[in-house]
This record gives sequence, structure tokens and C-alpha cells, in this order.
Amino acid sequence: MDNSVEKYNFDVVRWFSVAAVVYLVVGTLLGFYIASELAWPVLNFDMAELSFGRLRPLHTNAVIFAFGGCVLFATGFYSVQRTSGVPLFSNSMAWFTFWGWNLIIVLAVITLPLGITQGKEYAELEWPIDLLIAVVWLSFGFNFIMTISKRKTSHIYVSNWFFMGMIVMITYLHVVNSLAIPVSLFKSYSVFSGVQDAMIQWWWGHNAVGFYLTAGFLGIMYYFVPKQAGRPVFSYRLSVLHFWALMFGYVWLGAHHLQYTALPDWTGSLGAAVSLAMIIPSWGGAVNGMMTLSGAWDKLRTDYVLRFLVMSLAFYAMSTFEGPVMSAKTVNALSHYTDWTVGHVHSGALGWVAMVGCGALYHMIMKLWNTEMYSAKLVNLHFWMATIGTVVYITAMWVSGIMQGLMWRDYDAMGTLTYTFAESVAAMHPYYAMRAIGGLIYFSGAVVMLYNVIMTITQPAAVRSQSASHATA
Repeated sequence: MDNSVEKYNFDVVRWFSVAAVVYLVVGTLLGFYIASELAWPVLNFDMAELSFGRLRPLHTNAVIFAFGGCVLFATGFYSVQRTSGVPLFSNSMAWFTFWGWNLIIVLAVITLPLGITQGKEYAELEWPIDLLIAVVWLSFGFNFIMTISKRKTSHIYVSNWFFMGMIVMITYLHVVNSLAIPVSLFKSYSVFSGVQDAMIQWWWGHNAVGFYLTAGFLGIMYYFVPKQAGRPVFSYRLSVLHFWALMFGYVWLGAHHLQYTALPDWTGSLGAAVSLAMIIPSWGGAVNGMMTLSGAWDKLRTDYVLRFLVMSLAFYAMSTFEGPVMSAKTVNALSHYTDWTVGHVHSGALGWVAMVGCGALYHMIMKLWNTEMYSAKLVNLHFWMATIGTVVYITAMWVSGIMQGLMWRDYDAMGTLTYTFAESVAAMHPYYAMRAIGGLIYFSGAVVMLYNVIMTITQPAAVRSQSASHATA
């Protein structure tokens, strides 16, 4: 029996964990629907609120901030208590984080389909919601750091460094990128303009990926891979090197999104150079996670949760190689504005972020309810559906993107374009249908997970365990 539930504040972690699974289903359903709209445009039913342009930011917010945020809060609050040997600094503040974050998500669901948006990638929400995001995020950060400050251990485990790095960086990234002049309750204008606005936007945009979806989820990896494998992290020194290289390197990368634009050429070159250098620490972290399984590889035969965590590391390694390669100007000339970028993003989102998140959620749910999963076979089924869905999706986008890039820049002997843009769109259709199928497989896997989680936490053993923890807390 796991008696640790008696001394820690785990109720809020339980709620965040279940909410994360629900949002994974909602987010992937939206993704499947808008992917289908691109393949079969009739599905927008001539309704502005259901159009791709309105629902696409809702999809990204649902997956990144609803699912991803709840995973980060759940794992952060769970692991910081475990590694510090103390309960949360403030349980009330943790509940404020939960309800505040879910209020933000509800506001996104209302405003984005109505077209109320700042039009900034990963920062679409209007200024009142931006202010609420800052307050809720600061409550999470303060609670997390204060919990560490009263720890019973002399050492701060590396996963907590990654979480704190994420908290600090996302705070000032969000604040600076969201600086705006309100002109009404639902409309504001950025204080930046022109190329400065573009530079600030992608300084935020890429670092939302770099610190929120990478540093934060690496914090998850460094805690849950060793725990699930039953082995210490392969190299603690390498994990510390990984942390500092990430903190100082990632902030320079944003300009590689703006190659061949009005941005000064040197900024794109600098972004590409640092991007290529970042392969080294990124792969160091992936290898560190993989090598943690030394002496425990046999567990992959029967431990389906560990499969999620290991497969996520494979996708992390692939994404952190592909991204820097795409930032190089020669490759960027072909890949930019094509579906190759969409494939790259989803290899990281579906393969790395969601799979390491699902692995951590499975691990936590068994610990939090002090029981086994309702069905280990369904965990295995979800693993294969997630893996196959991701591979189908990103393969379709890679082929579509490279084909787009080649068609757009192909000239005939007279120096005129060989293909019209409409011809390139027609050529993409089968790959868009294939992407929708990949999305459907991934969404179906999320539904399997939700069913398995609901059955797990409502089975008698889990309910009894939770009741006992309340009685002895």
C-alpha cells in the first residue's frame, strides 16, 4: 500500500489528472475535425464559428494549454511534493490554479469561435484573459517555488529545476509578448509593430515550444522515467548540463521562423546557428532518458506505461533533430509555409508531449488512487493507437509538405511557374485525407484512455483507497 497519500496534498493533483485526460479527448477531436475540414471543406457548413480559421486556434489552445497545462500542473504539484518530502506550500492556492486555469479554458472556448482574437500564434486570447493567465500562472509558480523552499531534502532534484526554468521563462515571455493597448473589452493592439512584432511573436512562439512544451515536459521525463523504470537517472551530471544548455540556448531560436522575410538576415542566421547547436544537448537529454533503462529493457515487454515514456523520447530525439535542420536556410527555402512544418510540429506534439504526458498520467493515476489500471490491455491498445496515429499523421504531412515546396518553386524552360497554386492544393488532397485518418486513430486512442481512467478511478479498490487517505490525512 502507498501511504504517502496521507501526508501530501494530492486531491488537486487528482482533479488536474482527470481534467487532462478529458481535454486530450476534446483537443484531439477538434484536431480531427479541422483536419477533415481541410480535406472536405463542406464540413464547415458555411458557418463562420465552425470554419477552420476559428476552430484551429481553439484546437491548439485545447491541446497545448488545456491538456498540456493540466498535465504540467498535475505532474508539477505531484513530483515537487514527492521530491521535497513536504506537502504543497498552499493547498488553497493550488485550487485557485485549478479553477482559474479551467476558467481560462472556458473563456477560450467562448471567444475563439466568435473570432475574438489577437491573431498571435499560441497567444490568440484577448487582453483580459491574458491578465488572468498571468495571475494564475504566477500562483502556480509561487506555490511550486515556495514548496521547494520548505523542502526536507538538502538537494533540489533536476526535474524541479526544469519546472522552475519553465515557470520563470514563460512568465516573462508571456508578459512581454502580450503587451498591448486595449481599445475595448474584446479588442487590443500590440505595442509592437512590423518586424519587431513578428520578432517578439516568434521569440514567444518558439519559446512556448522550448520552455512550456519542452523544459516542462523534460521535468516530467526526468521524474517519471526513473520512477517507472525503477532505475536512477543514467547520468545526473548530463541532466544538469542538459538543463543549463536548454536555458541559455533556446531563447535565441525564434528568428529561424522568419527566414526570407523582412527581418534582418543576421537574426535568421543566428537563430539557425544556435538551433543546430541545440541538437547536442537535446540528444544528450534523450540519450540520458533512454539509458536510464539500462538493465531494465526487459520491462518494456510487460510495462505498457514505460512504453509511452520511451517512445516519447524517440520522438523527442527526432523532433529536436528535424527542427534545427528545417531552420537552416537551404532547407527552409523548401520547407517554409508548407505542411512539412505542420508534420514537424505534430511529431513533437503527438509523439513527444502527449505520449510522455499520457505515460506520466497513467503512472500518477495508479499511485493517486492506489490501484492498478482497470485494463492493462487497454493501455497497450492506446499506446499502439497513439504511435500508429502519429506516424500516419506526420508521414502524410512530410510527403505533402515536400511536394508543396517542390511544386511551388518548379519553373519551366520559359522561366514561368510549372504549377498553379490550385494544382498544388489538388495534389495535397489524398495526404490531407490521410492526415485526418491519422488524427482519427489518435483521437480514438485518447477515448480509450479516458474510458480506462474512468473505470480505474471508479472501481471499488480505488474508491476505498481514496476514502482511506481522506480519513487519515
